[in-house]
Amino acid sequence: MSSHTLRSGAPWYLALVAFAVGTDDLVIAGLLPAIARDLDIGVAAAGQAVTVFSITYAVAAPVLAVATARLPRRALLLTGLALFACVNLATALVPGYASLLVMRVVAALIAAVLTPVAFSMAARLVAPEHTGRAVGTVATGLTVSLFLGVPIGSLLGSLFGWRVTFLAVALFTGAVLAIAASRLPALDGAPEAGLRHQLGSLGRPAILTCVLGTVMGASGGFMVYTYIAPLTRDLTGAGGVALAPLIAVVGAAGAVGTMVCGRATDRWGADRVLLVSFAGMTATSLTLAALGYLGGGAVPVWALAAVLALWGFAAWGFAAPMSARLLGLAGEEGTEALALNTGGLYVGTAVAGALGGVVVSSQGGAGVAATATAIGLLAFVAMALSVRRFPTSGQVGTVREDTLS
Repeated sequence: MSSHTLRSGAPWYLALVAFAVGTDDLVIAGLLPAIARDLDIGVAAAGQAVTVFSITYAVAAPVLAVATARLPRRALLLTGLALFACVNLATALVPGYASLLVMRVVAALIAAVLTPVAFSMAARLVAPEHTGRAVGTVATGLTVSLFLGVPIGSLLGSLFGWRVTFLAVALFTGAVLAIAASRLPALDGAPEAGLRHQLGSLGRPAILTCVLGTVMGASGGFMVYTYIAPLTRDLTGAGGVALAPLIAVVGAAGAVGTMVCGRATDRWGADRVLLVSFAGMTATSLTLAALGYLGGGAVPVWALAAVLALWGFAAWGFAAPMSARLLGLAGEEGTEALALNTGGLYVGTAVAGALGGVVVSSQGGAGVAATATAIGLLAFVAMALSVRRFPTSGQVGTVREDTLS
């Protein structure tokens, strides 16, 4: 099989890695009541399994990226997938609450290695002019896990028990491992560099402003997504019947947005597409807030679905240009920069849940949309200043022929 064929299909194989990680991370939220009953704990205690995963990932991702930077990429990915499958199998067999938390910490450590490696490999295994499309494809794996992997996992849990869900994730990860082993080429790690140099590169203002943009973008985006139920209720008066289709609309629009923004990045550059994405997210969040405050709780469900589709397109679309921008700015430290950025994503998600909870309790769904608008505006301004001060060329180096086998 030619290296050209391997390169052209690589992003799709790596998207499967992102799908497995995203499903494992997010599906547990829908399993909390079942876990609480089975382990004889409260739902709040079970929810700490989500918290420890997020905190571990956010803290460990940049550290592990630096520690593993020189390791061969394919070998690191395959080893991580094998360990990830084993950890999910062990999670399905845990005897109690403490061991569940330990398994979630270990799973987060492995996920913190897998996701940045998948993004950086996708970028390096395609021609420079296809970088945006490649990272967008991998990001689509994460997006699709939201509206496909998580519902399927939750359904399995409700039918057969929560342990079966983690068994299914383990089996799927094993299948991804087999595909990656047979389809992905070998790829060298980063050149030797001192620890001080690597950490110094990650501390550059150009990199940190991107991470800040991701934190704010995730905060505004996930706030609307997390509290879509009260938003729907307050804007339309509709209950649970309308909620599932709206979530599906957001997920599908997000997947399309990720792919389209990835392709647009290749055509118009990461900086321009990133700003358009943030502007779109802010404008649609503002529209949601206006509907909430002015609609009198009688907004047609179809109208809300239309706005949420546009919102999902923009809110999820910024992942591809942001990743491409980081790769262009970071150079040889691209994987480490992506790891720091994905850590920022988890920080933003945590902020969205905490701040959104305070807002929804006092201001309702419209207040959530208004808060997301303010955060989105700050993100747009911050990234506009960053792009002006640290523009990217839009080119990310591809892999040398002698690193493929």
